[in-house]
Formats: sequence, C-alpha cells, structure tokens
Amino acid sequence: MNQTEREDRVARALEMHAAGYNCAQCVACACADVVDLDEEQAFRLAEGFGGGMGGFSETCGAISGGVLLFGQVNSGGSAAKPRTKGSTYKLSKQLAQRFREANGSTLCPDLKGLNGGPVLRTCDGCIEDGVRLTLDILEARQ
Repeated sequence: MNQTEREDRVARALEMHAAGYNCAQCVACACADVVDLDEEQAFRLAEGFGGGMGGFSETCGAISGGVLLFGQVNSGGSAAKPRTKGSTYKLSKQLAQRFREANGSTLCPDLKGLNGGPVLRTCDGCIEDGVRLTLDILEARQ
C-alpha cells in the first residue's frame, strides 16, 4: 500500500470519528478490507471497545480496533486449537508498545487527561496513530 492510500485510510477514519464512530470502530472499519473483514462486521465487533472499553477507563479504542484486526488476519480459528494465539498476542503487544512509545500511555483516561495530568493525545491523534501503526504491523507481517 502506498503512502497516499495509507493517508486516505487515516482521513477516512477521521471522517468516521466526526460522524460518531468510536475510536475502535474508526481504526477497525478504515482497515477492515485489508484483513478481508466486512466493514459492517468490524463496526459491530468494535462497538464496545470505544471510550477505553466503554467508559474512558481502560485501553484506548484505537489500539483495540487494531487488535481486533490482528485476530481476524492471524487466527487459525477454533480448528487451530489455540496454536495461533501466541503470534496474535505478539502483534497486539507490538501495537501497544509502539502506541505507548508515541503517546506516553495506552490508557484512554491518561491520554485524555482525565486523571489530572495533561492531555497526551486527542482522540483524533490516537485514531491517526492507530491506523498508521496497525497498517505498519500488518504490512510487516506479510
């Protein structure tokens, strides 16, 4: 995928956010086709992961949206008898580590400054990072 296509996905994810999608949905839906996932399914699956898992308390939804995609593309399914979960965890860990390095935290309330600290990153910024980092990891996987 070239740089223009990547940035088009970032722009589309931000448009989704402006339309009311949560951060997880923005990342998952903007990149769903990359992992052969239907966008409507991605929207539904990611719904509960927004707002730091439903209420600004846990992991940023932009990370969760990427992790959801990693499961889709990497899992061997139930027939694999959980043989692929370690490699899926590795992809997920890479995303969380890279996101933390870029933003100082992976927790929604820390990122949004809800714990008394400064705002580390806006939701739009988290979505931009989520899309770019997810695509980086997916492309490196191939």
